[in-house]
Amino acid sequence: MHEIEPFYNWQRYYLAEDDEQSPFYGRSYGIEYEDTIYGYYIDPNWDSIESETLYCKLLMADYDLRYAVIELFGEWNDTLHNDIMFLKRNVIDHLNKHGINQYILIGENLFQFHGGEEDYYEEWYEDIEDGWIAAVNFPNFILEEFRRYHVDSYINFGGTLQMIDNWRTMKPHVFYEVVKGLIIRRLG
Repeated sequence: MHEIEPFYNWQRYYLAEDDEQSPFYGRSYGIEYEDTIYGYYIDPNWDSIESETLYCKLLMADYDLRYAVIELFGEWNDTLHNDIMFLKRNVIDHLNKHGINQYILIGENLFQFHGGEEDYYEEWYEDIEDGWIAAVNFPNFILEEFRRYHVDSYINFGGTLQMIDNWRTMKPHVFYEVVKGLIIRRLG
């Protein structure tokens, strides 16, 4: 697990640690492996959200266009750890305060999902009013669990959102426009 790194190619466009409005502002990244998930060390560039099993990386936040791209890593466990609460309180609420209302979650590095209560998903959904939440490239077995726990009432996923394999070659704003276009078609 220590070899799985967050996506780096957008650092010339955005660094969360340099953004005064970011929940990760002022963070410095070392080379020492300190954080673990189930006893396995993880790359020190993942950001802690105070969960035991779920980490993230804020890849992009654009306050004018009101969107954020967040890469997730680890196990999303609402049953044991209430990870949605940590994500909502420690990342999403902070970004919402600064006007973000469109969220793109990258789920390629999620290994498991254990559902729980819907309260925080519902709160997040209500907080963003005219916005949306999109889950891109989540493993299919996690999407099945999302459906089972009715997360699909709050987060858009599946279909064409699973087919954006080339997102790493796009500039952040181009990626956002692609996802936004897919979401508008779904909601329109």
